[in-house]
Amino acid sequence: MPNIYFPHLNLNFNINSVAFEIFGLPVYWYGIILTTGILLGTTLSSAIAKKEGLHPDIIIDFILYDILFALIGARAYYVAFNFSDYKDNLIEVFYIRQGGIAIYGAVIVSIIVAIFYTRIKKISFWKFADVAAYGLVLGQAIGRYGNFVNKEAFGDYTNNLLAMRILKGEAKLPLSENILNNLQVAFGQEYIQVHPTFFYESCWNIGLLILLFVYRKYRKCDGEIALLYLMGYGIGRFWIEGLRTDQLLVGSTHIAISQVIAILSIILGIIGIYMCRKLSNKE
Repeated sequence: MPNIYFPHLNLNFNINSVAFEIFGLPVYWYGIILTTGILLGTTLSSAIAKKEGLHPDIIIDFILYDILFALIGARAYYVAFNFSDYKDNLIEVFYIRQGGIAIYGAVIVSIIVAIFYTRIKKISFWKFADVAAYGLVLGQAIGRYGNFVNKEAFGDYTNNLLAMRILKGEAKLPLSENILNNLQVAFGQEYIQVHPTFFYESCWNIGLLILLFVYRKYRKCDGEIALLYLMGYGIGRFWIEGLRTDQLLVGSTHIAISQVIAILSIILGIIGIYMCRKLSNKE
């Protein structure tokens, strides 16, 4: 009996979140997929760094410094905007194996680390950011499949072509009233039927990666690729975040913090590219 089912595509999967065990300790597919995304993203950025006149090891060294800080940032971001779940038992903040990280937290902290790293290495931050953007968006495209195997970060009810059904008992909370009012029965069990937002974002990121490569020959200054990434990812994230049921909200409001950051990213990207072009024309 499948625990994930795409009825309109006639695709079904029976996925266990645990890939295997080592000395009784479970190794999760989520971690394997994230690690794969990091490795492939690092490989891509290293190859581009060489073409841009940077030593390819500059990316590998950065990842070794950054990976722990990025993980802390991703966890801190999630906990900060979901603090009500931890305030009565603060020790659970450190139970990261139970899930609860946010990509925006990792990106924000990584930018800060990159600023210090490039100063120490005496290289241009913006040139480094351009190179890193390719690997980052590829890693994000791959990493989203971790949400797929975990049966989490999905959208509200839909019956579109890509509608995804998840076995009700295995779907990660929260489930909206709209989802619960549209339970489906298949294979003798109840399924929720939702937007596969992991797939939407992965496809968006692959499209954005292609755009970065195409735009590369039209850039006017260092940093323009990174700014285009900020703008492009922000547009996609704003749309996709609006579909999700597990939004991290600003205080007691109904405003999703990821949509706020997405809007800021779009504005920063547009202004940055405009200024880059304007200054380049003056030269």
